Amino acid sequence: MDIIWKEITFEDKEVFEQFYKYKTSRGCELSFSNNYLWVAHYGTKWSIVENCLVFYNPHRDSVSLPIGENPYGALEALLKYYEEQNKPFIMHLVTAGQFAELEKKYPGKFAIEYVRDVADYIYEAESLGTLAGKKLHAKRTHINRFVENYPEWSYEKITDENIEECLEMAQKWREQNKCDEDKEKSAEFCVTLRALKEREKIGLTGGAIRTKDGIVAFSLGAHLTEDTFVVHIEKAFSDVQGAYPIINREFVLNAAKGFRYINREEDMGEEGLRKAKMSYNPAILLEKGNVRLI
Repeated sequence: MDIIWKEITFEDKEVFEQFYKYKTSRGCELSFSNNYLWVAHYGTKWSIVENCLVFYNPHRDSVSLPIGENPYGALEALLKYYEEQNKPFIMHLVTAGQFAELEKKYPGKFAIEYVRDVADYIYEAESLGTLAGKKLHAKRTHINRFVENYPEWSYEKITDENIEECLEMAQKWREQNKCDEDKEKSAEFCVTLRALKEREKIGLTGGAIRTKDGIVAFSLGAHLTEDTFVVHIEKAFSDVQGAYPIINREFVLNAAKGFRYINREEDMGEEGLRKAKMSYNPAILLEKGNVRLI
């Protein structure tokens, strides 16, 4: 059996979205915007196997759980494909719920090893929008301080009229965070620029916080599932107290109306980011792992 793995391009958007109606998790990677934005960094490829969408990670020689009407037919084909190549079969980013379904279909055939660094943080939209309760008191305090310092602040949608200011702010953020000295931060910055420049093309919604000094924070996200909105990008000046909490809150209130959950993606093992994401009290920590044959 031969499978041709293809590069991800914008022209694949319509094809991917036909299959995404069959997705069985709220994982952040199950959106065209995520696939398209990060392809240059991860080199992810794709193919249609037995009428299912499958992603391939060339660095780890692993595949995703097939997405389609008959994922198990595609899985059988992938197992045969790896066996013929005499390679170990690995599926990446499989959730606990998906693995439970695998166990029902193939009892005792697979094992999963969860990877904490790629777990998604999923929050109740109402919680992020109101920041109510004792656990989020510190967030409200930071926002109050921001409002005191910048009483003229405003939230605005990212449009052609303010995109250049957002790009300029991103460049300043890059300098402040020394992105050129860190490979992961540099990749993140490249993704941010691409998201800003191609936001309408790939279906992203953007919002920004403006003060008398200009744009101090912005965020970009998209529809993920029927009840979940995913935030792909969030950038703010760390020396502006409250800038991060207020863009977090305002973006949810303005861009994610009608959604029950907000997926704020993973922390990739970065200690500071993990602490920040846990501080917002996630409703779900969506664990994902690598699946192997036993």
